[in-house]
Amino acid sequence: MKRATLSLVFILLSITTFAQTKKPKAAAVAPATANVYPIQEGYVDANGVLIYYETIGHGAPLMIVHGGPGVAHDYLMPYLLPLARRNKLIFIDERGSGRSEKLEDAAQYTVENMVEDVESVRQALHLGKISLMGHSYGGVLAQAYAFKYQQNLTHLVLGGTFYSTREMNKVLADEKRSMPPEALAKLEALAKLEALEKAGLFNKGKDWEKGRYPDDYAKLAWGDGYFPFLYQRRPDPNYDPVAGNTSSSWDLYREMWGSDGEFVIDGNLKSVEYLDKLSTIHVPTLVICGDHDESNPSLSRTMHEKIAGSKLAIMPQSGHMAFVDQPNLYIKTVSDFLKGK
Repeated sequence: MKRATLSLVFILLSITTFAQTKKPKAAAVAPATANVYPIQEGYVDANGVLIYYETIGHGAPLMIVHGGPGVAHDYLMPYLLPLARRNKLIFIDERGSGRSEKLEDAAQYTVENMVEDVESVRQALHLGKISLMGHSYGGVLAQAYAFKYQQNLTHLVLGGTFYSTREMNKVLADEKRSMPPEALAKLEALAKLEALEKAGLFNKGKDWEKGRYPDDYAKLAWGDGYFPFLYQRRPDPNYDPVAGNTSSSWDLYREMWGSDGEFVIDGNLKSVEYLDKLSTIHVPTLVICGDHDESNPSLSRTMHEKIAGSKLAIMPQSGHMAFVDQPNLYIKTVSDFLKGK
């Protein structure tokens, strides 16, 4: 009897042990489908500078470079997301911007260095030939990349940008003179704006204020001055010129744009004089802007004339943020161009 009992206990223990050690069956993982768009992100060490990237979408690679200089790619989202249905989108934050590494030596913030950063990301992610899209300052960067690495491009999209700092400064001077529309307010605003610029815009106020524009200047420049050229059909109700005053990489911005205010570029972007180089671009190119763009459409028309075979698309009722004013038309225009239509 004892022997039978012991045998039964042994069998029960063996069954229990087996049940405990047997691995549970893995849950079935649903296969990826065409309507799932996972985001991948990371950093590329680009010649000693960590460049943040984010990818999403299916299809041929389309790298997108942002404006500023000194903001981040976030303002392009979610407006450009529909392009992910037919392209693998690669957004980057340029050196010193967003989540990319900031440098102690501001002199390293140049268009030429950023061209090499774009190329490093292309190589590190094994993208092969890419389409390259640049908005605003990003369009300047995209042109500079095309001049050096055209063999790596399939398409080029230049959005709301300029080819010449000299010409852009003329546009900015005109925009300054046009603010705001009421004659009396115009004179008062201009007088105050110019007085602030003449007095110097930096190293004033509390320690946390010294490295950026005074709030009064930000309201005048980015409010009365720029807002009419940023939006037309769909003005952003959350736009805040003072909040924008705190979000830029100011050391980078001052190095590249300059320290004498919003209406003159006198930093190292003065080197951007590309008129005579535009004719060397031979990849399919789309030049796109708003009809009330901060980068005046006349600049886009000149670029279109100089780049043989390029296409020009001027979005109606649109400012610099044409993809906000005309989201469906903007996406269709870029998508059709990339598809060869």
